[in-house]
Amino acid sequence: MAPTAHADVRRWRRNLADERAEAQVYRELARHRTGEEREILLALADAEGRHAAHWEELLGDRVGEPVRPSWQFRVLARMARWFGSVFVLALAQRAEARASADVDADATATMAADERIHEEVVRGLAARGRTRLSGTFRAAVFGANDGLVSNLALVIGVVAARVDTRTVLLTGLAGLLAGALSMGAGEFISVRSQRELLAASALGTGAEHALPHLGQANELALVYRARGMSAQDAEARAEEVLADIAELGQASTAFRGDHPAEEHAAVGTDIGASLSSFTFFASGAAIPVLPWAFGMSGTAALLLAVGAVGVALLLVGAVVGLISGGPPVRRAVRQLAIGIGAAAVTYGLGAAFGASGG
Repeated sequence: MAPTAHADVRRWRRNLADERAEAQVYRELARHRTGEEREILLALADAEGRHAAHWEELLGDRVGEPVRPSWQFRVLARMARWFGSVFVLALAQRAEARASADVDADATATMAADERIHEEVVRGLAARGRTRLSGTFRAAVFGANDGLVSNLALVIGVVAARVDTRTVLLTGLAGLLAGALSMGAGEFISVRSQRELLAASALGTGAEHALPHLGQANELALVYRARGMSAQDAEARAEEVLADIAELGQASTAFRGDHPAEEHAAVGTDIGASLSSFTFFASGAAIPVLPWAFGMSGTAALLLAVGAVGVALLLVGAVVGLISGGPPVRRAVRQLAIGIGAAAVTYGLGAAFGASGG
């Protein structure tokens, strides 16, 4: 057998460390969960343990002292221990995506296939978390982004019109309050309307009491066809439900045909979305006003406001990218470009009106 290059041994040790760290990430995430999600995460940890065993076998007596894993896995393990949130799952999803795209040449075909499947498993777990927080998270992101962009645009628009510092501050505070109230009220009405629409579209419970008295399955099949099933699937489902009644004396709860609880969770609660939108809009809208609130004025205040809002927009964009599974840097830059672009337009308009009014 040919001697193993020193570079190969170093690479195998690093792979071993990364596999162990990845297994630890899943074990830490499992600590924060129960039921099926916990079982899935522990199964992923076991799979990463099998991958680690492959590198141990290749190394043999050259395993040596434990090597530090990549910094991404070290950070991910700490975050999983502290939080265990959908944010960490989204990061784990990106780690699995990188792993499936960059499989070591000395890994087995089974390991490569595992990594690709793991990416989909983690994507599914992250999707569950996104569904649970989607309503409130959407309101928070939109609120923060709108507060940052709209109030920056408002403030620098009046600054460009050459008004005094007190007017700039009052304008910014008025924009903050009016915008936050408008966003909060809008989210409340929007989410309440969506939930009422879902409730109106759900199958009624009264029909369930009529099921034992149906003579044929074709009437029930019409319900499923009206809900979008094909004629063949609707007839099969109707016969299955009636068979349940004949055997158990009651219809399966699957008769309802949809998942209103999951849909309502995706929409969120009206109060939660309203408060989230109000709070995050106000927080974002306060940032461009702060320089004038602390007594600054002129170009220094303007540059500080633009810089602070720019940093906040980058942060919001990066968080959205991470949680949605997209590239955080690209989302951050996109968020910054849109926000600063909107502010630049209002600055130009303010300057034009200021010049014409002067």
